[in-house]
Amino acid sequence: MGTSAVSGRGVATVALDASVLINFLILNRVQVLADLPGFRFVVLDAVEHEVRRPQQQITLEVAFEQGLVDRAGTANPQELAIFAEHRRVMGLGEAACLAAAEVRGWMLASDERRLFRRLARERIGDHRILTTPAILVLPVKTGVISVEELRGAKEELERNRFRVPPGAFGGLVSE
Repeated sequence: MGTSAVSGRGVATVALDASVLINFLILNRVQVLADLPGFRFVVLDAVEHEVRRPQQQITLEVAFEQGLVDRAGTANPQELAIFAEHRRVMGLGEAACLAAAEVRGWMLASDERRLFRRLARERIGDHRILTTPAILVLPVKTGVISVEELRGAKEELERNRFRVPPGAFGGLVSE
């Protein structure tokens, strides 16, 4: 199955799908990902190409340069075969992230629903899937951001047409 989602150093590697990555770019809070203890967030090349707004591309490039998130490609033949299989029913970035999570044993961060979510649950299990709200709650619990900052992030995401599912923030902010 590849390497474990949690390395020997106790760090879980997480493939960021465009849906989650773009939310953190909108919030201008990629630093939060780097500040989360126990996680290493990776942007696959297929996902990087899905970031189309110039300001978001600049913010992402700065995040790479500062080491806030890592960049990775897909070269493993097994991963490429799984990617091709997934590509028939989902987008480029989603297929790349799910294939990487399967083969490399990584976690997956995605807000996609329906078929993608069902396939991800079948392939890697619900326990290895994170969403934007789930990630945003973690820094509150570790003191990286305040509840007020979380509330502001939620409001900003909603202004940008992100639908926050009921209970997504674990009761930390009114929903």
